[in-house]
Amino acid sequence: MLEQLGSLVAIPAIIVIVFFFILLWFVPVGLWIAASFSGVKVRIFGDLVGMRLRGVSPQVIVNAQISAVKAGLKLKITDLEAHLLARGNVTSVVNALIAADKAKIELHFQQAAAIDLAGRDVFEAVQVSVNPRVITTPAVSAVALDGVQLLANARVTVRANINRLVGGAGEDTILARVGEGIVSAIGSAETYEDVLENPDIISKTVLERGLDAGTAYQILSIDIADINVDKNIGASLRAEQAEADQIVAQAKAEERRAMAIAEKQVMAAKVEEMRAKVVEAEAQVPRAVAGAFRAGNLNTQPQAETLTE
Repeated sequence: MLEQLGSLVAIPAIIVIVFFFILLWFVPVGLWIAASFSGVKVRIFGDLVGMRLRGVSPQVIVNAQISAVKAGLKLKITDLEAHLLARGNVTSVVNALIAADKAKIELHFQQAAAIDLAGRDVFEAVQVSVNPRVITTPAVSAVALDGVQLLANARVTVRANINRLVGGAGEDTILARVGEGIVSAIGSAETYEDVLENPDIISKTVLERGLDAGTAYQILSIDIADINVDKNIGASLRAEQAEADQIVAQAKAEERRAMAIAEKQVMAAKVEEMRAKVVEAEAQVPRAVAGAFRAGNLNTQPQAETLTE
């Protein structure tokens, strides 16, 4: 009897405990207390329970709002919730706003949210805006006017441009444009020695081209880190051209030799043909003489005797 009574009491107790934990999860009282002590005005049912119903994590929103309030920023919970519903990174946006405020950089929530939704790390962008980043280009190959090939590496110091992060080109475009500028600068040098003596002509030429136009960065400086002589492309091309000319000359010589041999063979055939005609003509002489004898047209006596008679 007592066992049955104990089981009857235990089952409702378990249900009550489970219901209590579900209620605590659904109604985050602890989170509301932490927000209240941090100076964040948030309603239990109007905000926290509503976030649960909308599938939004109240902890992410409240913690971000607490960080913003502690940093002296005034943000709306509805804006944070809307950004999270748009699959944005609320924590990164709030951290970026705090960093921008401390660095005296003008950055609004809507702008930061747009940058985040565009797929860029807005917090990292603010950091790069405060502390410029150095980008090292891969080895760029270029040929001077004297035909010598050079390999150059450059270090590009860039700073993020907050106003052009949405729609602006990234680091790959910066590297491509800098590489193009290096090729153009080296290609316009008279000799490779001019570039080795004054590598800053590359930096000046590249900076004057305004390569950061339309990008999310501002180029502060371009420094040539390393430059090496690779190959003498001009000499190689001249050697290849000379070899090609030699092959062409040999081919023409072989052609003339073949034509001479063919002409010699033609002349030999003509000689043989003429010789055959001579032999044939010689064979016809006795026949002609015999025919003349038979016809009486050939006089064998001397001409003087004929006149005497």
